[in-house]
Parts: sequence; C-alpha cells; structure tokens
Amino acid sequence: MKQRLVLVGGGHAHLSVLEALARKPVQGVEVTLITPSAWQNYSGMLPGWIAGHYALDNSRIDLRPLAAAAGARLVPDSVVGMDAGRHCVGLTDGRHVHYDLLSLDVGSETDTSWLQALGGTLLPVKPLDHFFDRWPRELAQAQARGTCRLVVVGAGAAGVELALAAQHALRQAGVQTRVDLVASENGVLTGHHPRVQQRVQAYARRAGLHLHMQRAVGAEGGVLLADGSFLPADLVIAATGARAPVWLAMSGLALDPAGYILVDSHQRSTSHADVFAAGDVCARPGSALSRSGVHAVHAGPVLARNLMAALAGEPLHTYRPKPNALYLLACGPRYAIASWGAWSAQGHWVWRWKDWIDRRFIRRFAPGRWPNQPGGDGSSA
Repeated sequence: MKQRLVLVGGGHAHLSVLEALARKPVQGVEVTLITPSAWQNYSGMLPGWIAGHYALDNSRIDLRPLAAAAGARLVPDSVVGMDAGRHCVGLTDGRHVHYDLLSLDVGSETDTSWLQALGGTLLPVKPLDHFFDRWPRELAQAQARGTCRLVVVGAGAAGVELALAAQHALRQAGVQTRVDLVASENGVLTGHHPRVQQRVQAYARRAGLHLHMQRAVGAEGGVLLADGSFLPADLVIAATGARAPVWLAMSGLALDPAGYILVDSHQRSTSHADVFAAGDVCARPGSALSRSGVHAVHAGPVLARNLMAALAGEPLHTYRPKPNALYLLACGPRYAIASWGAWSAQGHWVWRWKDWIDRRFIRRFAPGRWPNQPGGDGSSA
C-alpha cells in the first residue's frame, strides 16, 4: 500500500517540497496538496503589485503545473479541522483526508479583533488571496471619489511597505490622498536595528505619511487612537500582529502559548512524529524568529529533505535559522531600503536588487522546468 503524504497549504516552504518531488519523484508515495487556491500570490511582490510595478500574473505562481510535475493531486479547499490522533484533516465540505505523513505550511492569520467595528471598511492583509482580489476594487472606488483617506494599522515591514505602496498607487491614479500609518508605542519596525528604523521613519515622513506611535481601535468611520484623537478613514488596511489558525487549538498537536505548532530543529512536531510544519504556522522552543516569508523560504529545502527522509526511514536534517534575515523594503516608487542586522542601505539600486531576487523566485517555479512536466527539460535558472 502506498504511503500518503499530505501537504496542507501552498506556501513558500511547500514550493520547495513540490520542486524536490518534481526533480526526483518518490516511488510508493501518494502525494496530496490541499490549498484554497491554485495560485500562490507571492507576498514579496505584493507591494510592487499594489504600486503598479507588476502585473498580477508576474507576481504569482501557478501551483497546478508544479503539482502535476510533482505527481501530487491538488485539492482546492481549506483545512478547517484536524485530529492528530486519527491522522486526518477536515475540509470545508466535510470531507476527511487521512495521512501517513503530514506537512503544514498554512501561514498565520491577521489578528483584527480590535478593529472589527470598522465592518466593510476593514481590509486585512491576510489572507493574501482576498487582498489581491479586493485592492483593485478599492483603488477604482477611490478614483471615482477623487479622494481617499487611508489608515494602515501595523508598522512592521508589511505595514510600512503597504502604506507606501498604496500611497504611490493612489497618487499615480490622480487621487487626493492622505495616508496614516499607526504603529504601537514601540514604534516602526520593532526588532530591526535603530539605524534601519531611523531610515524608514525619515523616508516615510518625506513621502508624506502621517505616523502615529500609539495603540488604536476600530470605530465607526475610522480609527480611534489611545490619546483620544480620531482618524477618519475610507479604508483601513490591517497589517497587525499575526495569530495562529483557530482550528489548531483542537488538533491534538503540542502548541506554544500563542497557539502555534511546536516543532523541533527538524521542523517536526514535538508531539507527533508524523507531522511537520514550516513558516508562520509553527514555533520553535527557545527561538524568537519573526513571522516572515524569509524563514519559510530558507526552511523549505530542509523540510523537503526531511519529508523524503521520514518516508524512507532515514535520519533527519537540521534547519539552522540565520541570525539575521535580509529585508528589502519597497518604498512605493522603484526605491527600497535594505535591512540586515546592523547594516542598512537605501536607493533605487536596492529596489533593482529586490526586483531581481523576486523575479528569480517566480521564475524558479515557472511551468516547463522539470523533465516530467510538459515542456520541461530539467534545466535550472
């Protein structure tokens, strides 16, 4: 009987798993990929897409040819429940999918609990599919009005990039625009070096962003700040803190206090040896990695090797996160700021560097790159 490998989510890490299976198929294994969309919208190019530098098709990956090359059955659905004891996951249509080996790469959700009063004015950055679908409509409505009051809540890397990208897009569309960026009292880009924070704040102010270093809650018609001031808004983009998918709470897996899957140095669940996880959905004891696609990309090849090793009963490999991750922060126009530990830089050349990295990542998973895929020749970039 074939072993059942189930991949939940089409995130960055699972791209590496599918790539590995496409390059070297594993005999005697039935592979299933469960993901809500046949496309992976690449988060690294989201700011550039908002700003108008990329077409949609240039900033996403078609999972169908990649899954076909990997010999995986693609199930277009979402997981809404899991029973680790019964070795199965539950789908939105009520079906249960059983596994011998499971890998989870479903990311995290945007915590908007204190912004719910905004109703339809609220646009969370996650799930990305929803954001990619809705932003063009919001831009068209702003053009029709001729004005837009935008508030971005959350001033991590995503919030900064989204605020600057949206401001650029609205201005390019001829919309009279005001953009407020709301950070917590800890400031902009918490966790980055002070010099990087200074660079970003200086650029944001030159660009005309209005910065607020205080907590905020949603209210009818806008956002209420901790000092009592009110920011009226036509649209509020939430790039706030992440939270774990709620269905994990009943999964039976060992979780950290925030509800994320606890994994060891092999990306394997600390409680269930037949479950692996990578990306935002997991946490490592004693580690405080930021929830960034950078770590999912780096963990992907190790996850792929360990899934193959687990199926073959071979020793597992260790994933050692790099102490500093490179961030290239898009600033609206073709301009970017680099952050790597204490080192930082900025300029149009940083944008060109980011553009080269992002386009190379998309090309890496383009159709026709593997021998067992129509049009493929097995060549590498």
